[in-house]
Amino acid sequence: MASIQKRGKTYQYTISRIVNGKQDPIRKGGFHTKKEATIAAAEIEASLSKGVLPYLKPAPFDEYFGNWVILYKSNLAKATLKHYNYTYDQIKEFFNGTPLQEISTQDYQKFLNQLGANRSKETVEKVHGHIRACVLDAVDEQIIPRDFTRKGELKFTVQAKEESEKYLNFNDSILLLKSLRKQLDKGLEYYLLLLGLLTGLRFEELVGLVFSDYDFDNNEINVDKTWGYNNRMPMGFGPLKNKASKRKIKLEATTMALFKELFKTTPDNEHHLVFYNERSKYKVIANERANDVLKEILLEFNIRPLISMHGLRHTHGSILLYKKASYQYISKRLGHIDIQTTLRVYAHLLKEAFVENELIALETFTEMYNE
Repeated sequence: MASIQKRGKTYQYTISRIVNGKQDPIRKGGFHTKKEATIAAAEIEASLSKGVLPYLKPAPFDEYFGNWVILYKSNLAKATLKHYNYTYDQIKEFFNGTPLQEISTQDYQKFLNQLGANRSKETVEKVHGHIRACVLDAVDEQIIPRDFTRKGELKFTVQAKEESEKYLNFNDSILLLKSLRKQLDKGLEYYLLLLGLLTGLRFEELVGLVFSDYDFDNNEINVDKTWGYNNRMPMGFGPLKNKASKRKIKLEATTMALFKELFKTTPDNEHHLVFYNERSKYKVIANERANDVLKEILLEFNIRPLISMHGLRHTHGSILLYKKASYQYISKRLGHIDIQTTLRVYAHLLKEAFVENELIALETFTEMYNE
C-alpha cells in the first residue's frame, strides 16, 4: 500500500518494494493534490502486480520528443519537419528539461494556455497533435503511466482566416477557369494557375513536375517528387510530404490537350522542369509571382475572396465535395496522409452538407407518409 506525504505545497507518494532482499521504495513527488498522487501511485502498483517494472529513470520531455521525431518523423519533407522542430522549441522553452514523469495534466494545460496566448488555432492544434502522439507512445513504452494531454483544452487568441476566405465557390471557380484559359498566351504562370485549380496539387508538387510526368495516352499526371522553391526547402528535387502524396492525377482531355500543345514550343532545360524559369534563383516560377498573377485576375473579374495559390488547392477539394465526390476519393486525389486530414480541412463543408442531407431526410420521410 502506498503512502502519501505532503512536501511543501505538493504531494509525494512512496511505494514499498523489496528488490533482491533489500528495501527499494519507489517515490515520486510534485503532485498538486493528494488525489493526483494517490491515483498515480495506484497505477504504479497495478503495473507492479502484473510484473511490469515501471520506468523510473527521469526522461526529460524535450529530449524524449527530439528523439521521437528523429526515430519516427525523419523521413518527412523538410518543410513538414520544421513544424515538429517548432513544437520541440516550444517544449524546451516551457518545460526546460522537466521529466515526462513529473508533468501533470495541470502543467500541460498551463503550457497550452501560454502557447495560445498569442498564436492561432491552427498553430495550437498542430503543436498539441504532435505532443499528444509522442506522449501516447511514451505511455505505450510504460515510461509514464497515463496520458497527461488527454484533457487538454485548446485556447487561442489569434484568429485564423475564416474557412470561407480560403476557397472560391463553384461559380467563381468557373469564371476563374475561363479567364485563365483565355490568357494562357500571357505566360507560363497562367498554365501553372490553371493546373493548380484543376489538380489541387501543392505548390512544391506543381513546380516539381517534369515533361515525362504527363501521360497523354491516359490523361494522367504523375506526382512523385517536389522542387525546393524557397530558402526553407532543400535546393532541387525533394521528397513528397508523405507516402500518400505519391499518386497519379486524372485530368480531362481539354487540359491535357492544352499542355500537349504547350510542350511543342517549350524548350527543354537541364532539369526537364515544366514550370522552369531561368532567371529565378530557384529555377522555377516563384510562389510570389504566381500569387501576384492570381490576385490580378481575381481583382480584374471582381472574384472574392482574394485567395492564394494554396487557396486553389482548397478550392479544388471544395468543388469536388460540392459535386458529391466522396471524402475517400478526395483524400487520395489531394495526397492527404489519411481521411481524417480531409475531414478536418473540409469540416466547414461537411456542416453545410449535413444541413442539406437533413432536408433530404425530412423530405423523404414526408413523402413516405403521402404514398
